[in-house]
Amino acid sequence: MTLQGPENPSRRGRRSSTMGVMPLNDMPWWRWRSNVRSALHMLSDPGFQRSVWLTGTEGYGDVTDAVYRLVEDTWLDNWSAEKYVGTIFRDSQEAALVDTAVLRVLRIMHQVGPDAPVSAYLDHPGWGEAVRAARDAHVRMAVADGEDPEGAPQTLEVLRIVTRAG
Repeated sequence: MTLQGPENPSRRGRRSSTMGVMPLNDMPWWRWRSNVRSALHMLSDPGFQRSVWLTGTEGYGDVTDAVYRLVEDTWLDNWSAEKYVGTIFRDSQEAALVDTAVLRVLRIMHQVGPDAPVSAYLDHPGWGEAVRAARDAHVRMAVADGEDPEGAPQTLEVLRIVTRAG
């Protein structure tokens, strides 16, 4: 993926930001969608969680950061993703998958606490179920955006660059 930096802010209308083959900003609230997708991607990948979160690798945040990205702008911890069909989410099926993932992850966060070590999340008996729900939502959204759902999660710096583009 090639990222374009802010070369000349007065020429923003001429640049095209894309993720894969779909325009990154084809959804009205694409920056929020990007944050939700980033969070779901990290929450859906157990290999990433073991090799990055458990080891404390910098640049990706932790479980709490991912949950925050999932719900910070959207308030998906207070209401259904269905509210955002046509703005963040493409259809009701996508929204339903996101709702399921959010509910499963938040249930665990409330049980172990937001400041718990990563291992407390990964060792929780419901974590596998939360990962599968996040995976279902991640795959659906990635494919809808023309992305390969099997790629590795991107750093938070890449996410910042992508969401500034446009």
